[in-house]
Amino acid sequence: MTNLEIGLTSFPVLLLMIFLRIPIGLSMFLVGLGGLYMVTGGTNMALAKLKTETYSTFSSYSLSIVPMFILMGHFATLGGMSQALFKAAEAFLGHRRGGVAMASVGACAGFGSICGSSLATAATMSQVALPELRRYGYSGGFSTATLAAGGTLGILIPPSVILVIYAILTEQNIAKLFLAAFVPGILAAIGYMITISIYVRMHPDSAGVRPAMPMAERFRALAEVWPVLLVFLAVVGGIYAGIFTPTEGAAVGAFGTGLIAFLNGGLTKDTLLGSFTATAKNTAMIFFIVLGAGFYNGFLALTQVPQELSNYVVGLGYSPWAILAIILALYLVFGCLMDSLSMILLTIPIFFPIISTLDFGLTMEETAIWFGIIVLIVVEVGLITPPVGMNLFVINSMDRLTPMVETYKAVMYFVASDIVRVVILVAFPGITLFLLRIFH
Repeated sequence: MTNLEIGLTSFPVLLLMIFLRIPIGLSMFLVGLGGLYMVTGGTNMALAKLKTETYSTFSSYSLSIVPMFILMGHFATLGGMSQALFKAAEAFLGHRRGGVAMASVGACAGFGSICGSSLATAATMSQVALPELRRYGYSGGFSTATLAAGGTLGILIPPSVILVIYAILTEQNIAKLFLAAFVPGILAAIGYMITISIYVRMHPDSAGVRPAMPMAERFRALAEVWPVLLVFLAVVGGIYAGIFTPTEGAAVGAFGTGLIAFLNGGLTKDTLLGSFTATAKNTAMIFFIVLGAGFYNGFLALTQVPQELSNYVVGLGYSPWAILAIILALYLVFGCLMDSLSMILLTIPIFFPIISTLDFGLTMEETAIWFGIIVLIVVEVGLITPPVGMNLFVINSMDRLTPMVETYKAVMYFVASDIVRVVILVAFPGITLFLLRIFH
C-alpha cells in the first residue's frame, strides 16, 4: 500500500471511529499516530512528533485567546447580561406576531458579541427565553428551534473562537476575520427574524401574543444593556483600532465582564472557582481536539493527500464556483456527523489549498477571509441540521417536554434561511468584504 493509499484509507477509518462514539480528538490523534507508524515503518517519527507537536501547539500565543473568550462568556452569564439583553429585545419586539421569538434571536446576537461560543450562547439564552416563550403560548418545537438557530450566532458574530482557530490554521489576521464576519452576522439575525415572521403566519397557533410595553419601560430596559455594549466596544473596538491585539482584547473582555459580574453580585468565591473550572474543562477539550487534528493533518501532509487532492480537483477543469459548491455541500454532510470545531480542524488543511489555487476575482487575502466566513456559516448550519445538530441536543436537554421530532420540523425553516444566506454571500463576496475594504 502506497503512502497516498494509506492517507486515503484513513478517512473511512476516522469516520468509523466517530460513528462508534469515540471522541473526535482521540479519534484523530490515534489515526494520525497509527498512520505515521505505517508510513515511516517505525515509532521514531510518531514519538518525536508527540513531543514537538504537543509543545508547539500548546505554547502558541494565539491559542491563549480561546480560554479568555470562554471565561468572558461565563462571566457575562454571571453578570446577568443574558437576562438584560433578552428583556431589552423583548421590550421592543415582544408585542409583534412572533415577537418573543424574534427577541430571543436578537438577544442571542447580542450575547454572541461577548461570548464567542455557539453552544454556550444557546444554553445560556435558553435558560432566560424558554420560560417566556412558554408563558406566551409558543409551541415547544418552534421555541426550541428558534433558540437552537439563535445560538449559532455565537460563533458568527465577533468575537468567535472558531474564527480564531481558522485564522491560526490559514495564517490570516484575526482582526480582519472578525471585521468581515460582522455584516454576515447581522444578516443572519435579520434572516432568522424574517423566518420567524413567515413561520408564525404559516402556523398561527404556534405563537401567542404579548401586550405592548410602555415606551418608558422600553427605554429603561434598553438602558440595562449598557455593560454589554461597553464590553463589546472595548474588545472589538480596541482590536480594530489597533489599541491591543486580539489576545489582549480577550483578556480585557474577560476582566471587564468579571468586574461587571462582581458589581452585580453574581461573581462570588464559589462562582469564580466554578467559572475557572468550567473554562479549564472546555479549553482542555478544545486543545485536545486541536492536538489530535495536528497529528492527523501532519500524517496527511506526509502522505501528500492534500496536495494530490488539490491537483486532482483543479485538473478536473470545473469552474471555481462549481468546486466551491461541492466543498460547501460536503460541509453540510459533515455537519450531520461532527461538531463545528472538529470540522474546521479536519477539513481546512485539505480544502484551503484547493481554494487558494482558484480564481474568484479576489486577492489571496480576500479569498481566504471570504472563504473562512462562508465556511463558518455552513458549519453553523451543521449545528442545527438533523439528525446530529449539536445545538438541537443542547436545547432539547433543557426542554424535555418537547419531542425532538417537533424541533426537527421547525428548525428546517431556519436551515432554509441559512442556505439562502450562503447563496447570497457566495454570489456577492463584496457583502462579506464590505467593511474590510472600507477600514483596511
